Amino acid sequence: MKEMPSAENQIGQTATISRRAADRLRVGHLWVYRSDIEHLPADETPGSLVTVADHRGLPLGTALYSTASEIALRMVSTERSLTRAQYLADLRTRAEAALLLRETILAPEAFAANDSGSHEATNACRLLFSEADSLPGIVADRYHGIVILQLLTQGTAQDDVRRVLADVLSAQPWAQVIVERPDPRIRELEHLPPAPEAPLFTREGRDESQSAQDVLQTIFTLNGLRFHFDANSGQKTGAFLDQRLNYAAAAHIADGAGGRAGACGKALDVCTYQGGFALHLARVCSHVTGVDSSRAALEVADRNAALNPGLSEKLAWIEADAFELLRDFADRAAADPAARYDTIVLDPPAFAKSKRAAEGALRGYKELNLRALKMLSPGGSLITCSCSHHIALEDFLAVVRSAAADAGRRVQLLEVRGAAPDHPAILTLPETSYLKCLLLRVE
Repeated sequence: MKEMPSAENQIGQTATISRRAADRLRVGHLWVYRSDIEHLPADETPGSLVTVADHRGLPLGTALYSTASEIALRMVSTERSLTRAQYLADLRTRAEAALLLRETILAPEAFAANDSGSHEATNACRLLFSEADSLPGIVADRYHGIVILQLLTQGTAQDDVRRVLADVLSAQPWAQVIVERPDPRIRELEHLPPAPEAPLFTREGRDESQSAQDVLQTIFTLNGLRFHFDANSGQKTGAFLDQRLNYAAAAHIADGAGGRAGACGKALDVCTYQGGFALHLARVCSHVTGVDSSRAALEVADRNAALNPGLSEKLAWIEADAFELLRDFADRAAADPAARYDTIVLDPPAFAKSKRAAEGALRGYKELNLRALKMLSPGGSLITCSCSHHIALEDFLAVVRSAAADAGRRVQLLEVRGAAPDHPAILTLPETSYLKCLLLRVE
C-alpha cells in the first residue's frame, strides 16, 4: 500500500456538484456522494481540501476529498478555499469545544487527574464524534486514562492532524496514553496507510516498569460497573459507550418487570458481546444468560463479571448463533411456561451495512423480535435495539409492531431511546441518529 502524500499547505481546486447534492448541503447535510460530483480536477490529491460549488458555480464551502470513499466530499467549513492551516486551526478549536461538552455531560470528577484505579460512576465516554462535533473523519474514545483515536478519512489520517489532536487530548489531566487504532474495514475502504504503532502520547512519570502492552490495558467504569479494556486487541470494547444510559435504563425496567420492583427472575441478553447489558441486568435479576457467537467475547464478559463482586454467580454464558438459539428457546417456551423469561435484551450488530442490505436487515430484526416476544412472561420487558443507520426509527418500530401482531402479544412502548449524549446527533444529518433502543412491556 502506498503512503499518501502529505496534504499540508495544499489548497484544493473546485468540485462542482449536482443540484440535488447542493440542495442537501444547503439544508445542513454534510456529505456529497461520488455519484453527485459533476466535475473534479483529475489530479486532485487524496485528502486535499476542495472548494465545493453548485452547478451554477456558486460556492458552498470547503470539503475534505477522498479518492476512494463513496462519500467523496465531507464538508468542513462554509468558507470557500480554506487552507490547510485554517482547517487545522478550526480542528483545534472544535476538538477543545467537544471536550468541554463531554466535561459538562459527565460528572466533573470523571475528568479530574486520577490514575489510582478510579471509582467514579463513569470514566469512559466518546470524546470526539466526527460530523456530530464538526470533525468529519475523526473519532476519539476515552477508557479511563487511555484515549483511542480513529482517523477515518484520507484527509484526517495525516501527521498534522495527529499532532493537533495529540496536543489537545494530552492537555486533559486524566489522559495517560493516546493511541491510534483505525477501524480495519474503514482503512481498507479509504485506502489508508497503516497507523503509527507507537502511542502518539505517553504521559511522563508513568510506572517505567510497565511493558508497552501493559500501558495499553486498563479497567474503566460505566454506571459504577467495572470493565476490562485492552487496546492491544484491536477490537472495540464490548461495553459500547453509546449504550451507557440504555444499560442503566434496561436494568431499571427489568427491576420492575411484572409491575413490581424486584420481580425480575430470569433475563436473557442476546448478542451480549462482552457483557454490557448482562452485567447491568445481573444487578437486579436473579439469573442472567448472555448469548453470543464469539467465544473470545464471552471470555472477556466472564472476566468483566469477575471484576464486580456478587455478579458472577448470577451469570451464565452461551456460545451460539442468536437466530438458531432463539428458535429453540421459543419452542421450549411454547411448551413450558417455566422456560419463559422476565426480561430479554436484543442488541445485535448492524444488520444493514448498506442501503441495499436494509430489506434483509428488517427481516432479521423481525425474526429476532418475534422469537423474543414468544419467550417473555406476561408483564415481561423487552429491550430491543438497532444500530444500523440505514434503518430508520419508523421502519424499526414497524418491524417490532409487526412482530407483536404475529406473536399475538399486547405490547406497550414505554420509551424510545438513542445513544448517550456524548454521542450527539445532528438534526440535519439523519445518519448520526443511528442507534435505536425501544423499552417495551409485554402483556
